[in-house]
Amino acid sequence: MLNLLLWAIIFLISMVVLIKASDSFTYAAEKIGLHLGISSFVVGVVIVSIGTSLPELISSLFAVFKNSSEIVIGNVMGSNITNILLVVGVAAIFSKKLIIHYKFTKADIPTLLGSALLLTASAMDGKFELFEAIILILFYLIYVTYTLKIKRKQKIEIPKEKKRKFNWKIGASLVISSLFIYIGAKYTIESVIIMSEILNIGKEIIAILVVSLGTSLPELSVSVAAARKGKADMAMGNILGSNIFNSLIVMGIPSLFMPLTIPTGLIMWAAPIMIISTLAFIYLMKNKKITKTHGVVLLVLYALFVAKSMNFI
Repeated sequence: MLNLLLWAIIFLISMVVLIKASDSFTYAAEKIGLHLGISSFVVGVVIVSIGTSLPELISSLFAVFKNSSEIVIGNVMGSNITNILLVVGVAAIFSKKLIIHYKFTKADIPTLLGSALLLTASAMDGKFELFEAIILILFYLIYVTYTLKIKRKQKIEIPKEKKRKFNWKIGASLVISSLFIYIGAKYTIESVIIMSEILNIGKEIIAILVVSLGTSLPELSVSVAAARKGKADMAMGNILGSNIFNSLIVMGIPSLFMPLTIPTGLIMWAAPIMIISTLAFIYLMKNKKITKTHGVVLLVLYALFVAKSMNFI
């Protein structure tokens, strides 16, 4: 009982670190984007999404090195579902209004949907090998290259007085806050897993539900912080970029070290939920406005996902 209490305290402290670090990260990323003339959406897709997805990547690498590669697919699919249903839902409820102004490139939506479909198709045979990993990683590199190329054509005018406000402290803040996001996420995940083991929760449930939730906490913190500040473009760009990064890089890089084992039972019910969630997110993004009602619906769907994961339904 004392051991459980200790890890519960560590969990709470880690959460506080995550929230504070994510707030600083959002501020620094926005300042850097403004200085470089990059739109908030692109900042979210490229800079913030990679920073907040590091816990998924690190935890997946840990799983592979510990010969528990089946955790990777649960982490990726669970994180993608959580990002859309929980993170977007909470962001919508706790912000005044999520209005998206960014004009999508030709690659954003197709890459988001394509990455989810490609991940599902590659995992259907119960294994994930080097060739498939290379395809996913190349797909991601092409997307980022295209996004940055388009970014240069969408530069915004920056007042000189604002441009002068950028200095090395902003860059240092981005690096330091990224480090604390990683530390906070690491100990949050570790504490959640240990508490789950103490409470006798199965490995598959930890992978698809608990680990994915833990690794999605940075996205939750950053997106909610951005949404509350009226930065809907950054918040939603973060989700879009994170899900693409998860499907292509978090799944691809661990596969470079060894083939991944894919539990077919997990794929049969988790993959359809991930694809449906992705389609719902695409609809909301194209609608350009996400209301509190949408947020409630997404949270209800997340509750149903949790219930299914725990075999309650």
